[in-house]
Amino acid sequence: MSSPTTATRAEYCVVACAEAWRYAGEILASPMGIIPTIGARLAKLTFAPDLLLTDGEALLVGDVPAIGKQPDVVEGWLPYRQHLAMVATGRRHVMMGASQIDRHGNQNISCIGDWSRPRRQLLGVRGAPINTLNNSTSYWIPKHSPRVFVENVDMVCGVGYDRAAQVGMSAVRYHHIPEVISNLGVFDFATSDRTMRLRSVHPGVTVEQVVEATGFPLVIPGDTVPYTREPSAGELQLIRETLDPKGVRDREVPA
Repeated sequence: MSSPTTATRAEYCVVACAEAWRYAGEILASPMGIIPTIGARLAKLTFAPDLLLTDGEALLVGDVPAIGKQPDVVEGWLPYRQHLAMVATGRRHVMMGASQIDRHGNQNISCIGDWSRPRRQLLGVRGAPINTLNNSTSYWIPKHSPRVFVENVDMVCGVGYDRAAQVGMSAVRYHHIPEVISNLGVFDFATSDRTMRLRSVHPGVTVEQVVEATGFPLVIPGDTVPYTREPSAGELQLIRETLDPKGVRDREVPA
């Protein structure tokens, strides 16, 4: 067993991502990114054993392989049409990325700049609208900055709380953004007006640093913002020896 050592920033991020799937039950976890993937697998091995995992493509897996390894146990095939059916019926919690996100949780992964003449073309809208309107959608942002956390996104791909409310019951019935996790802290929308709140900062980060790196006013609860919880010795062992022995997580969030 590994000797106890101080967790790295990347490992705090892994644990924060894993927590997004606590109490999730038997649903499909769809993590996008290295650290969310390690987080989902950590949750599966610890406090969320009923989670369904895929190989990142079209197979449901029965074991929990390390990052970059093929599964040894395949439980089923998940073709695109069936995946979409799971999304539409809410049996999924996806953790997407965001090129931009605003205080209401509107997300952009399509373009930067004016729609008629964007400065940069990105991924495109993809499945973001149906994700946010039909199943739980959290976000992982490895580089927290005012360029990502913006006052207004240049294009709405993932639907935020304000726009869902404008549409009405058909949009808000299953709309849920549990968490936004960045390399600086954990955020949610547990406020009266459903705007972004700083829930915790990772050890080594100050509230002032988070505020300076955010392009809109955050809700700061009380006088003291807690730290993101410590990974246990067992969780660190799983991260370092089972799930990511090559330390790929440190490429996404350097120490």
